[in-house]
Order: sequence, then C-alpha cells, then structure tokens
Amino acid sequence: MPQFAYKGRDAGGSLIEGILEGATAGAVADVLLSRGVTPIDVRETGSRAQTKPRGARLALFRPKVGHIDLLLFSRQMHTLLKAGVPILRALAGLQESSTNPAMREAIGEVRESLQAGRELSAALARHPKVFSGFYVSMVRVGETTGLLDEIFLRLFDHLDFERFMREQVKSALRYPAFVLLAMAAAIVVINLFVIPAFAKVFQGFGAELPLMTRILIGFSDFMVTWWPALLALAVGLVVAFRLWVATPQGRYDWEGFALRIPIAGKIVKKAALARFARSFALGTRSGVPVMMALANSAQTVDNSFIARRIENMREAVERGESVLRAAVSAGIFTPVVLQMIAVGEESGALDDMMEEIGQMYQREVEYELKTLGQQIEPVLIVALGVMVLILALGVFLPMWDLGKVAFGRK
Repeated sequence: MPQFAYKGRDAGGSLIEGILEGATAGAVADVLLSRGVTPIDVRETGSRAQTKPRGARLALFRPKVGHIDLLLFSRQMHTLLKAGVPILRALAGLQESSTNPAMREAIGEVRESLQAGRELSAALARHPKVFSGFYVSMVRVGETTGLLDEIFLRLFDHLDFERFMREQVKSALRYPAFVLLAMAAAIVVINLFVIPAFAKVFQGFGAELPLMTRILIGFSDFMVTWWPALLALAVGLVVAFRLWVATPQGRYDWEGFALRIPIAGKIVKKAALARFARSFALGTRSGVPVMMALANSAQTVDNSFIARRIENMREAVERGESVLRAAVSAGIFTPVVLQMIAVGEESGALDDMMEEIGQMYQREVEYELKTLGQQIEPVLIVALGVMVLILALGVFLPMWDLGKVAFGRK
C-alpha cells in the first residue's frame, strides 16, 4: 500500500509531521482526523526510511513484526485486560515474553508513550508499520466505550480471519504456479539437451525433415545459441515487473488485471471482499462511523484495485449518498450482495448484513478452493497434451518416414 507524508496540527495547534500508509490521500486524512489531527498537507511519497526507528536503519536484516506477532499480541492483551491486569503491567509482560526483537521494541516504545501520558491508541498510532489505521481506530473505540478487552478479542478474530483467507488464497495459487513452472523447466531442458541430440541423429539420415521437426530444431538452436541473452532477458523482465508493481499505479493496474485472470481471479476477488465485509461489520458494530469504517476497511482488503473502489464508496457516502448507491457505483458487488446491503440499510442492521456477506464470501472461497483442482486439471491436461503432441510429432515423424523408406526398399 502506498505511503503518504503528512503535515497537520493537533488540538493544541502544534505542527505534527510523519508518514502513514493508506489507499488514498483521503484515507490518510480520515485516519489523521480520527486521531485528533487536522491535516494540512498529505502527499504520496516513495520514501519509507522516515517511518523506521534508528535501530532499524542500522540493522538491515532485522526481523519485522509479522501477522502472527500482532495476532498473539491481540489475544494476550484481551486475556490480561479481562483478568484485570493494568495496561502497563500487561505490556511489560508481553514485552518480556515476545520472541521477536522488532515486536519487543515496539511494545517497549508503546509503554514509554503511555508513561508519558498518551492514550493507548495514540501510542499505537506512533507505529503505523506495526499497527494499521484500522487497528488503532478499533482500540480508540474500545477506550471511549470502556470495552477495550472485548475490542482486542474482536481484533484477534479479525486478524485470524485475515490470516486464514491469505493462507487459503496462497494455497490455491501454489498448485497451478508449480505446474506452470515445471512445464517451463521441461521446455528449457528439452530444447537445450534433448532435441540437439536428436538433431545430430537426423542430420546423419540425409533426408528432408518434416516441418514440425524443422521448427523444433530451429527453436532449439535459437535457445542453445542465445540462452545467456534469454536468461538475462528473463531476469530483467522479473526485476522490471517487481519495480513496476512496487509503484502505486503499477500495483493498481496489476492487481486489477489479476482479478480478471480465469479461475484464480474470482478467488482473489471474493477473498478481498470477504475481508472488506468482515472488517466493515466489525467497525460499525463497535461504534466506528460509516465513513471511517469504509476508510479503515479499505486498508484490510490487500488489493489496491478494490481498495480504491471502496475509497470511492467512502467519498460517495461523504457526499450524502446511501451505502447502497455507493456500492452500486463501485461495481464490485454481485446483485445478491447489493440486495443484502439494501435490506441491511433499510432495517438499520447493516453491520449484521455485512457480517453475513463476509461469511457468504468466505464459504464461496472455501468451495472454490476445494474445487480448484477440478477446474484447473482439464486446462493443465490439455496444455501438457499439446506439448507432448508437438514433441512427439517433431521427434517421431522423421523416424516414421525413414522406416517407411527402409521397408519400401525391401
């Protein structure tokens, strides 16, 4: 997600500067407003060094705070606060028990902020690389309602759901990616080692070779001659692709294209919408305003294309449109989902309906993952069959022709 450098003033009029992650500048501005900071200037920046503490700049290979670290932190905070342990004591215990140096340092700095008189949400907001705007907003709601322990439990459930969806999507894409890589490796080995050996044999026959054989030998000769250049080109394309995806527009274009990939695209889209629906339901149910819930949930979808559509929804709601009209204009929901949103908005139970939508998308993702092998298997079989047919025709047709000539002479 892109980073934005911001300038703002707090309630006392002091100038505050920093860097936050967000789908758009408007989302960052909403996060700042939720923290009591009036934004003056919000600009996108590619620099990430300002968000790192000094120790992180010196330790290049230092471990980062992972999703599982935040998951355990949320669960343990819920348990300790529910048991009546003071926040400072709870954080001290978690700091000592943490096995991740980056997480231990972040908790230590949060403790120092609390000891300096800051609220917990403000202390967490000082670490945007660890605690997202959605996480901070939920903690702020817990502070104002006095249900901080329950909020941490809801955050744990939400983070666990996100982890489950990410792992499911990765497992779904792992099998076809492995098969495609295996096919590419097989093509390289055959063209560099197998076909050249057959070409020497065919040259000894002194007969005219079939068209398919000549094509295979020509392509093999090309790869044998230019394989260093082809390898450099492949590496260059991979590096260029990673640099392009690292830009905000490149990531937006690629993730929008990924949603249109057959079979895999619909799984990625449903998983992203499931995260959006669950996070939006969690926010509104906890007392977060609708516009803030939309801005925060856009940060949880893990897809910049859908995140921008959700930001457009937030802007439409901010202009006075209903959530239903905003969802229709976003163009990412099915008619069934739009009907559920309409019912939830009319009945005043939008959070419950969004929770149902999230569960519905989750069930669909699980079903798609279970049947993924059945959907991809015919495509892979056809691709393998075509590759084997081309190789068989190219290699065995000359032998067949020479066999007929030999039998004809007899």
